[in-house]
Amino acid sequence: MLDRLITELDRALRTLAAPARTGRPLPGGDLPEAELDETQRSHVGALMRINHVGEICAQALYQGQALTCREPTVRDALRRAAVEETEHLSWTASRMSELGSRPSLLNPLWYGGALMMGVAAGLVGDKWNLGFLAETEKQVEAHLQGHLDRLPPADQKSWRILEQMRQDEREHAHTAERLGAAQLPAPVRLAMRAASRVMTGVAYYV
Repeated sequence: MLDRLITELDRALRTLAAPARTGRPLPGGDLPEAELDETQRSHVGALMRINHVGEICAQALYQGQALTCREPTVRDALRRAAVEETEHLSWTASRMSELGSRPSLLNPLWYGGALMMGVAAGLVGDKWNLGFLAETEKQVEAHLQGHLDRLPPADQKSWRILEQMRQDEREHAHTAERLGAAQLPAPVRLAMRAASRVMTGVAYYV
């Protein structure tokens, strides 16, 4: 039990403080930098900060869900999804750096809140755990589409990153559904959207 606690603490510290690793090349990494004015660079940097926060939250959610889920197949699916989310964390951090932006100052708070949500989702049972995963990924996919629509047309580097992330999130949702995800009640889905709006609104600036 102590070994597992140390492992999970190490995972949290690496998510918050260490550079994330990626096994796939950075999408759009071979493209030239677009000519963006300061307002556009600031705007895209803020969008990338929001998505970086989303990936911080994803790591915490998956960690909490994996801690409390019962089925090994579900736990394995969560771990596999977390690996891809780590790549997303690396990509968004890299793009923020290129744009002269910075991570959210509230990342430890976002991480802690998401971890508690993940633990709670796992405790209510695996089909609901998977349902929470599927709904989260569907909402993230829609959120990413909104960001794609808000990017300056010239910024193909950011577009490639967000588009690949969107495709990955869709596949995560499909995987959860194939494993038997239950559809969450409408009030829960609405509460998740409301929480997401608060997070994205704050993370754009802080």
